[in-house]
Amino acid sequence: MEELTISNRMSGLNPSAIREILKVTTNSNVISFAAGNPAEETFPVSELKELAVELFQKHGFMALQYGLTEGYAPLIEQIRLRLREKYAIGRSMDKVMILSGGQQGLDLSAKCLLNEGDTVLCEAYSFIGALNTFRSYGARPVGIPMDEEGMDPDALELALRREKNVRLIYTIPTFQNPMGVTMSFARRKRIYELAVRYNVMILEDSPYFELRYSGSYVPAIKTLDETGHVIYVGSFSKVISPGLRVGFLCTRSDLVSKLVVAKQGADVQTPLLTQMLVSSYLERYDLDAHIEDCRALYKEKRDRMISRMEACFPDPATFTRPAGGLFLWCEIPENISGTAFCKAAGERGVVCVPGGTFHPSGDLKSPCFRLNYSMPSLKQIDQGIDILADCLSAILP
Repeated sequence: MEELTISNRMSGLNPSAIREILKVTTNSNVISFAAGNPAEETFPVSELKELAVELFQKHGFMALQYGLTEGYAPLIEQIRLRLREKYAIGRSMDKVMILSGGQQGLDLSAKCLLNEGDTVLCEAYSFIGALNTFRSYGARPVGIPMDEEGMDPDALELALRREKNVRLIYTIPTFQNPMGVTMSFARRKRIYELAVRYNVMILEDSPYFELRYSGSYVPAIKTLDETGHVIYVGSFSKVISPGLRVGFLCTRSDLVSKLVVAKQGADVQTPLLTQMLVSSYLERYDLDAHIEDCRALYKEKRDRMISRMEACFPDPATFTRPAGGLFLWCEIPENISGTAFCKAAGERGVVCVPGGTFHPSGDLKSPCFRLNYSMPSLKQIDQGIDILADCLSAILP
């Protein structure tokens, strides 16, 4: 075959390192701390099976037909009411739109707002799926330093002044991926004020916020939005099922109109069958009670991983202690590559993700790595952390 010519926008992009890493975790002897998947035991399989049978019996032809690009109207209303009444998200200027997973909200927002050469300011470190999305549209992700309270607003303001063609601020403010930290409300307010002052949109990615195990709820940036500067993206992937591919966004209605056009060119609609399943689940069952069950499971796993690391990890290795979500973040001395450490751990049968994977600059020398605690069993957590501790002891001075 002749050599294939790939478009400029895609030729420089590499596959998700996490997806590539997951290919080796099918081996039953491997302990994986790499995935960002929810635990399978949290999936409401019997409930969804019952609802699916009923759905096909009563509305089978409708469920298998085309639907509106904006989404299934009853589900839109259920989400709108839940966001507004439970979390004070959304105003009269806003509309809710259904997505094929939260990732699509990032892609459609980038498609509608970014031109080639534009700059996206995002957390350093950040979600690789978002970074590659921005790059695929020819935009340039620029990292903003973080600490235990999230993105540094002073550094953000400097970047807003310094960088050219800043069109978007991307943030995961609650239980951030990959670092697990949560942005304080004071910083959320300051970052929103900066977005208004410099007339830059905020893309607020919030797939984990309901998975809180300790501490107090922090309102979304979108709750502050009186000017239409925030796109709020959520998902049912982490609290019902990722395989259903049902997410949503809430933002100003004029932007939703353009996002709908962009979605029509991507997948026409989110499958009506899965939208109707989620809608039926929300109507029939108590989502909040289900989320409480998820929280109990993940809290036990988080606590187990942290306690094991506190007991076993040698100094000067440090790690975050997230109040929720699915991840924690480890840092080792700067002279040690996180990529090299993850390779050594992989040779011992424990898989984790090097920090450089998540850096906007792609700096693979980063002395960090990410661990997931939602997927492994308690036994695997104990065994895996012991092995990581041995690997650290072997490389640390």
